[in-house]
Amino acid sequence: MTEALRTATDPAPTPGTATAGPASPADAAREAAAARELAAWRADRERDLRTPHGWLSLTGLLWPTSEPRRLPGLPGEWWVVDRTLYTRPAPDDTAVLTGERVAEHGPTLVAVDEGRSRVLGTFLPEDRAGSAAAAGKGADGAPGTDTEEVVVEVVLRTGRYGLRPRDPRAATRTGFTGVPAFGHDPEWVLDARVSWYDEPERVTVGAAQPRLVHHVQVIGEVGVVHGGTVTTLALTGTLDEPTLLFSDEADDVAPWRVLRIDLEAGEGEQGTLRLDLNRAVNLPYAFTEFGTCPAPVPGNHLPFAVTAGEKAPR
Repeated sequence: MTEALRTATDPAPTPGTATAGPASPADAAREAAAARELAAWRADRERDLRTPHGWLSLTGLLWPTSEPRRLPGLPGEWWVVDRTLYTRPAPDDTAVLTGERVAEHGPTLVAVDEGRSRVLGTFLPEDRAGSAAAAGKGADGAPGTDTEEVVVEVVLRTGRYGLRPRDPRAATRTGFTGVPAFGHDPEWVLDARVSWYDEPERVTVGAAQPRLVHHVQVIGEVGVVHGGTVTTLALTGTLDEPTLLFSDEADDVAPWRVLRIDLEAGEGEQGTLRLDLNRAVNLPYAFTEFGTCPAPVPGNHLPFAVTAGEKAPR
């Protein structure tokens, strides 16, 4: 990167530091509206997490080898040859994998780009046949959002094909009671200095799973000010949708969190970027042991407690 990520003492007030003081009635009204907006946003996020095949539904991360073999909880046999994943029905299958990409009698070939994933198909476990939910129907027989089918997701991570079943009956989904979070705090809405790179820089980072890495694009830097100290952090993603992966010193939070920055028209062009850390969220790895999420860019650590955003799931 053009500059090493750093922490430095800032001799004068700079963007990124909220100013405390008595709130006027107008300020109080704005803060109340912001708190309501955050509550609605969090409710939408929890609804997304609860979807039948969302992140809470993962029940495994399976790694096929070069030899065709059964994998726990999945129909068929699976293997990898020449950077292509194959599957075919097995003689003793009690469930059938179906989908637009699935050859009825096999073998089915699947290719995925590094760091990407795709849904290959679905299957209905034998013990769930016959229910309305199994057919994706509501209690009245109309199409519904509930289903008993298991989705098979194919991922490619660090050159290895993996399979992740997404099961609506996963304990992480059925036992989900919400995401603990800090309350809204306007002090954590920061206007930070931003410096965009002329060209993205490719950086290799770690992952939530051992022996895996990710290659991310660093697109710029932001200077986060706290207590008179500036900490420079790398921004990843795209210029249209920058993201900030970071760790900090707060208790009861995941090892690292992410802030996805919604740019308003022209924002960032004048040298500042608004960071609403109340919207810092957990990545999937915080909810399930089967996440492969990227770690922050080395050095993306805030040397203070960010008491805003989501806490670690219980």
